[in-house]
Amino acid sequence: MVAAHVGLISSGCCFPSLPWFPSLSFPKTKPFVMAALGEDPIREWILSEGKATQITRISPVGGGCINLASRYDTDAGSFFVKTNRSIGPSMFEGEALGLGAMYETKSIRVPRPFKVGPLPTGGSYIIMEFIEFGRSRGDQAVLGRKLAEMHKAGKSEKGFGFDVDNTIGSTPQINTWTSDWVKFYAEHRLGYQLKLALDQYGDSTIYAKGEKLMKNLGRLFENVEIEPCLLHGDLWSGNISSDKNGEPVILDPACYYGHNEAEFGMSWCAGFGGSFYNAYFEVMPKQAGFEKRRDVYMLYHYLNHYNLFGSGYRSSAMSIIDDYLRIFNI
Repeated sequence: MVAAHVGLISSGCCFPSLPWFPSLSFPKTKPFVMAALGEDPIREWILSEGKATQITRISPVGGGCINLASRYDTDAGSFFVKTNRSIGPSMFEGEALGLGAMYETKSIRVPRPFKVGPLPTGGSYIIMEFIEFGRSRGDQAVLGRKLAEMHKAGKSEKGFGFDVDNTIGSTPQINTWTSDWVKFYAEHRLGYQLKLALDQYGDSTIYAKGEKLMKNLGRLFENVEIEPCLLHGDLWSGNISSDKNGEPVILDPACYYGHNEAEFGMSWCAGFGGSFYNAYFEVMPKQAGFEKRRDVYMLYHYLNHYNLFGSGYRSSAMSIIDDYLRIFNI
């Protein structure tokens, strides 16, 4: 019974090795192929396309605050399964497409997605590779180098955005393809969050000041060459680990193609050290003005935390906006 798929909450707050399985294709323009609705589609897939003949154990996995997560042990290996009883497959579709895109870069390790589908009682699920984690987050220099390799390998000819909208935590993240990065970031990142704060809290002050910043955002990018890079999109400490061999693993993405520096927007909650940045910039050289743009990328995530978790994050967001308005003499 699907109701027996017990797990602790997993995915997306400020936190699996297998034999061969059938590969998923990740089409560039078509929606992710979802499972047909059955009485227990998770069990059905594992015992058919998953090549297992017996599920030996289902155990809860903790770590996040949005989804229920479970480990399925079988005679063909283990699977990691996330379910959500209130959200349809679109959220997991976005996650699967992001994981698939990162997986295809053959750079940093990510859980390989296998199947997304609806649950018969409502909600949705995703089945993916189970990675056995090590005891630490791994070597920061290796993480920095492999992340840079992913950014270097993952390019888009469509501009900035992604093939589907996805979520950042549980907040919708709009990924409409846009040719100009400053326009994309102003409209679909800062603008969306500011409007959400206005609608949710009636916060006209942060909205008005944020609008002024958005209109002057281009001043931070003068003479900067920006090409679309595949970003994890939500890279904080809870989404970084290592496998049992010590190789870095990143998970629970909010992928899109954007300016590589935007990847560090959650650095206030990631613990990146000097060795991480040194290794990263050896592969992806630092551009002039990196330091003055760092806070504008943090702002998106502070605004999102404000919208998700309340007023405790408002002062951090407002401080960043006010600082930029002073710099711009506005």
